Amino acid sequence: MSILRLAIPSPLRRPFDYLPPEDMSEAQLENLQPGVRFRVPFGKRELTGYLLEVCTESAVPGSTLKAALALLDETPLVDPQLQQLCLWASSYYHHPLGEVYSTLFPKRLREGKPPLPAGTPGWQLTTRAKGLPEEALPGSPRQAQAISLLRQHECMASTELKSSGISATVLRSLQDKRLIEPRLISEHSHTFKINDSLSLNAEQATVLQSVLDAGHGFSCHLLEGVTGSGKTEIYLQLIADCLQRERQALVLVPEIGLTPQTLARFQQRFDANIAVLHSGLTDAQRYLAWEAARSGSAQIVIGTRSAVFTPLAKPGLLIVDEEHDSSYKQQDGFRYSARDVAVKRAHIHGCPILLGSATPSLESIQNAEVGRYQHQQITQRASSAGMPAIQALDVRKQVLHAGLSDTLITAVEQTLQQGQQVLLFLNRRGYAPTLQCHDCGWIAECRACDARLTVHRRRRRLRCHHCGASSVLHRQCPQCHSERLLAAGLGTEQTEDFLHTRFTQWPVHRVDSDSMQTKGAMQALADEINRGEPCILLGTQMLTKGHHFPAVSLVAVIDVDALLFSADFRGEERMAQLLTQVAGRAGRAELMGKVLLQTHYPDHPALLAMLSTTYGAQARAMLAQRRETGLPPAGQLVLMRTDCRDAEYGEQFLQTLREHCTPHLPPDTRLIGPLPSPMQRRAGKYRCQLLLTAPDRSSAQAAASLLVANAEGLPARQGLNWSIDIDPQDVF
Repeated sequence: MSILRLAIPSPLRRPFDYLPPEDMSEAQLENLQPGVRFRVPFGKRELTGYLLEVCTESAVPGSTLKAALALLDETPLVDPQLQQLCLWASSYYHHPLGEVYSTLFPKRLREGKPPLPAGTPGWQLTTRAKGLPEEALPGSPRQAQAISLLRQHECMASTELKSSGISATVLRSLQDKRLIEPRLISEHSHTFKINDSLSLNAEQATVLQSVLDAGHGFSCHLLEGVTGSGKTEIYLQLIADCLQRERQALVLVPEIGLTPQTLARFQQRFDANIAVLHSGLTDAQRYLAWEAARSGSAQIVIGTRSAVFTPLAKPGLLIVDEEHDSSYKQQDGFRYSARDVAVKRAHIHGCPILLGSATPSLESIQNAEVGRYQHQQITQRASSAGMPAIQALDVRKQVLHAGLSDTLITAVEQTLQQGQQVLLFLNRRGYAPTLQCHDCGWIAECRACDARLTVHRRRRRLRCHHCGASSVLHRQCPQCHSERLLAAGLGTEQTEDFLHTRFTQWPVHRVDSDSMQTKGAMQALADEINRGEPCILLGTQMLTKGHHFPAVSLVAVIDVDALLFSADFRGEERMAQLLTQVAGRAGRAELMGKVLLQTHYPDHPALLAMLSTTYGAQARAMLAQRRETGLPPAGQLVLMRTDCRDAEYGEQFLQTLREHCTPHLPPDTRLIGPLPSPMQRRAGKYRCQLLLTAPDRSSAQAAASLLVANAEGLPARQGLNWSIDIDPQDVF
């Protein structure tokens, strides 16, 4: 008896056995390959399952096995190497294999629908239209324009026609008149053109040659280059080599906001088919990009975190830009690190991978020091400008105007008068983080979280930045009905209002997730800023990640103190990375840059280190401290969490788990907790956690397997959810 062993997207960490569909022939059964999709019954639902193997025995009695409903693919849609990556990721992160498999596919295929025919939807003229005179359709100028365009190009993609001003309504009218007809435009042409590259300085050339000399097989390179050192140019020249070998390149960026800028730079260099994948696309757009990458018609794939699982026909190079960025770690569901998965994928495919950053993570620095990664360094900027001068501004006893001292205001004004641009960093969006009653002390708090509601004055709303809850901005106190409500603290909206009032002759651009919500907003802003006119940029971390603004000469951090104190052991590392990245936006072209850090603690050791040493020196000092304490990357962490509406029950579950596991833990591993999370209540549920420390990766994995096996065996009340996080980036 043949039995199908399938990975099913469910919370259960095991495969499921099914009988073949009743209408499946022997020939089909013999030709089955791992990775093909089946539609199967699962409880009261029908789901898409992924074949792992065909077996002859099952632990489930044959009489109780259900039959799969239908075979959806004759051949797998993803290659064996990508399936191997799924097996590794499921095992390493202890996540259900079926849910890991689901990350490989766009929504259409996860729902069990058939793949669409390859090619881009487009239009061509019918025979009837080809016989029309040039002056036809005088009363319909857009229809006449569409006919003219299709005469010139024979056929055009729908997206190209839309960008030329031809709407879907116009195309439908022409189709109704039998003047145009749909056509799939093949994208399987591998022709491309590489435009002129920039000349490299000595350090850049050395790095490029070192990576090329490592060969086309697997090698992992950490490129540590100061901000503005020309890392992107090295990426581009490595991609050019990859394309000339007729291979594909996959480039990961940490944020959607960087994708348009990166895409524009790549399109300028390469006349090639470039696919883009990120969460801002529609399902249809994501499918087309996924298919272009899978078929090989896209020579370059650019994407955010989830793009690491995109199938590639001929993988030849992987690049992870800003490799230190915490955005690469998925914080819920399948908690994977895209950077680490990318390294494993390059190893499986046997191709080189480059991890680039001005502020590498301590994990990557340690891997370079022990020889796992080849360490490439660039210590000078690509332009003639040097690194910016950094100065701390002691704001104690000074009057602050929406967070800005008089010294900073003067520096901003002088910079603008010189025709240059200013970047102000404040990592708090909204108008103010707290709304308080001046008479009775009431504070607006989220009903579902242990958090205060943030004032968003533009939209007259109070919003929770943890669960997304929103309510109308109060006009009076709900307790004492006083109208004396105070917006306490500082946010980007408040500082923006002051800047508009103080600097009326210069534009002020606020850059945060509230102001950059519309499609193309970040690209439009970057285009305007890159014209070089004097202006003020005010924003959050969205401004710090890899953006190149040549006319910015002054950068100021309005509130450094918000970064100095953290209960997380990674707090100092993140502060050093963030401040270095912010400072790196200054003086990137020919201008000499200046960085001002406003603080009430000018003698804080972390701030003094920022002023006196490079990030590299700070990172290596922090790495030495981690080795003394056994914290990552010197040791390993695993975090078990529960979410439950009953706080005591979640803690009791973890306490029972600890008691079951402690006698069987590997040597030198230790469990801490269970303890309530620092923000115990979030989105209406109470969170509790159990932290495991281990001296090495093998011990951590053995302990994690023990925790998962015991957690699955414990009875759990309905409503309790537990999860495991391997290499957690946020232990609080």
